[in-house]
Amino acid sequence: MLADDHTILVAAFRKLLEPHFEVVGTVSDGRALLEMAPQLKPDVIIVDIGMPLMNGLEAASRLKELIPAVKLIFLTMNEDPDLSVEAIRRGASGYLLKSSAASELIRAIQMSLKAKSYITPKIARGMQRAFINNPGPRARAKTLTPRQREVVQLLAEGKSMKEVADVLNVTPRTVAFHKYRIMEVLSLKTTADLIQFAIKSRILVT
Repeated sequence: MLADDHTILVAAFRKLLEPHFEVVGTVSDGRALLEMAPQLKPDVIIVDIGMPLMNGLEAASRLKELIPAVKLIFLTMNEDPDLSVEAIRRGASGYLLKSSAASELIRAIQMSLKAKSYITPKIARGMQRAFINNPGPRARAKTLTPRQREVVQLLAEGKSMKEVADVLNVTPRTVAFHKYRIMEVLSLKTTADLIQFAIKSRILVT
């Protein structure tokens, strides 16, 4: 299964993989991935980190609870080794860059199906340093509930209270309550502070 919000790339990945594997479905955001994956029951999910509505890291954490056996391979443009470390911590079997060779992706899938991991050499060197770095805002993000992290990402994407409420199927008043609690817990004063926190804590990933 493929999860990426870049339609042209998804089509290219599908064409690359179909001679070797069955592609059971594609989605373009993290919430759709959470909805469709339990129905399609893929063995492997190729997922981008920076996706709308819910980022790939958050979706991956929830998927490992819903489908513990699924193999997750992150394929992203982001070369930040901190993100690769976070992906592995959340149960990823592989981490590649979109600039990696096509053969790497096929190899990563094959290795994941054998219960092995694959990290692209382009990012592996920086991972050791990232493991011992100060987690900073990411540690604070763990104090939020899953629903609060969803609200943070949606607000940081520029959505209004009503738009967030529509996505989450709740009332705008409920969203306002979540935002108030989030700002209180994190000691934030403005929406700009919230957006900055979302970026630094990797809740909003570009």
